[in-house]
Amino acid sequence: MDKISQILQNLSFNADVFFSGNLCGIQSLGGSDSNKGHLHLLKTGVLTLVCEEGHKVTLDKPSVIFMPGPTRHQIIASESSQAELVCVDIDFHSGSGSALVNALPKLICLSIEQDDPLGNTARWLFNEAFNEQVGQQLIVNKLGDIFLIQILRHILKEGIVMQGMLAGMAHPQLSTLMTKLHKKPEESWTIDSMAEVAIMSRAKFAALFKDTVGQAPSDYLTELRIAVAQGLLTKGLPVSALLQMKSVMNMALLWLEFLGRKQGYHQKSGY
Repeated sequence: MDKISQILQNLSFNADVFFSGNLCGIQSLGGSDSNKGHLHLLKTGVLTLVCEEGHKVTLDKPSVIFMPGPTRHQIIASESSQAELVCVDIDFHSGSGSALVNALPKLICLSIEQDDPLGNTARWLFNEAFNEQVGQQLIVNKLGDIFLIQILRHILKEGIVMQGMLAGMAHPQLSTLMTKLHKKPEESWTIDSMAEVAIMSRAKFAALFKDTVGQAPSDYLTELRIAVAQGLLTKGLPVSALLQMKSVMNMALLWLEFLGRKQGYHQKSGY
């Protein structure tokens, strides 16, 4: 299984289109009261984006703006700008979703070229978003999912991230290990066994992993296991069935222990 598929296998997210058409005025999005990221696709016209940190970007050709986390920002267009765009809410669920968001830059701007995969998907998405047809919303949302995966593929290929999960996946000395961790997180991994896969000494491996990923190997593995167990629970698998699965028992217990710290969880969940 390839790197992106390994990441997305245990990742739960939703891409929902909340606006498509001509923007005129100021739209404020994101902030501490939201846990959603945003994807803005500019088809035509001129669009200005202003982030809370003061960054300002003006786009005058087909482009995509991707903000993985809930960064507060404004998108601005005047009537004369004739900005035609599609805006998508990206809801990364907790667990591996949080790890992915933390691994990505806060703001990613990419030009949409005519003949590249991003451009092809964007044109299809624009066509669906601006023409009412049967099943329109479902197709648009699915295309939003595909577009997001293509952006992650581009980020990984171009080495845009400097630290985090994607940086580990792209690192020549860590990529094999990262793939194996995501494929079989339930195995009895130790620092020594991970270092052996990376073909490095224990000390050099631990230092490189932390510098590249931003976490100690054991901490990363624990969060990954919790994310896998959480993903299985959110997909509707009963806890009783989860605990009978030997390969994920430890991950489920870690996740249940984590949830158990939240007062009243079991009463509210119905498990």
